[in-house]
Amino acid sequence: MRNIAKYQGIIPAFYACYGEDGSVSAERTQAWAEYLLKKGVKGVYVCGSSGECIYQTVEERERTLEAVMEVVKGKMTVIAHCACNNTAESCRLAAHAQSLGVDAVAAIPPIYFHLPDHAIAQYWNDISAAAPDTEFIIYNIPQLAGVALTMPLFKEMLKNPRVAGVKNSSMPTVDIQMFKMEGGEDFAVFNGPDEQLVAGLAIGADGAIGGTFGVMVDLFLKLFSLCKEGDFAAARKIQNDVDAIIYAMCACKGNLYAVMKEIIKRREGLEFGGARKPLPGLAEGDLEKVENCIAMIDRAVGTHCK
Repeated sequence: MRNIAKYQGIIPAFYACYGEDGSVSAERTQAWAEYLLKKGVKGVYVCGSSGECIYQTVEERERTLEAVMEVVKGKMTVIAHCACNNTAESCRLAAHAQSLGVDAVAAIPPIYFHLPDHAIAQYWNDISAAAPDTEFIIYNIPQLAGVALTMPLFKEMLKNPRVAGVKNSSMPTVDIQMFKMEGGEDFAVFNGPDEQLVAGLAIGADGAIGGTFGVMVDLFLKLFSLCKEGDFAAARKIQNDVDAIIYAMCACKGNLYAVMKEIIKRREGLEFGGARKPLPGLAEGDLEKVENCIAMIDRAVGTHCK
């Protein structure tokens, strides 16, 4: 049986941290990792969508993970997203991640060209083979990757004993149920869409990996705790407030990651260096909306996290 407990909890998707010159900042990366560690999250998901991975070089992603691991030192779960749009660089990142001692590597399918299931399986299995002593997490995000994790492809991947879970960011919560039923008791299924975390946990998700967790950690930790206690009525109230905050952040003209980084900067004093182009930074008029989002978060925390 696998140790599924290390995946059962709130796992924020780690935001990219840049210096004033726009390069990856190890210092800011470590400060962000320290913050999340002190908050008591179950783990971090590094160099995924929220880490702006598709706009970073392999070397930058390696430096980011190295900085995180220097802080974590076994104190929380680390999942390293290793997918690039070619197999060789993906395998390099997976091998590097294993050398640092991460708990698992993960990967989306290759994007742009729509590959058949057998080619996607080969891609994932090649990445997994590059980290033979490390568990592998499938990242299913069809709305961005352009291809969904089908049940035949999922069953094919289960033949690989290192495949230990699915980060499921598809919108139908029934996908969580299907993957959990097919994967088995010790197979981890993570809820991906933050806006439906209560539903995902109710239908069988073991844990959650979320892009907006970092900007309002306390709320998501409380929501998860209430769901585990079976108090879904109270958890739904937090979910409603969380969703309103997410919609308010998305109403900004700037990219969501740029917005969230500015909120954390103003609430917690942490510097992230904005979002990397071509992701748009904050636009004129966004700062007023950012302040409104901060007020919404503060009110929700005051209401639910006393």
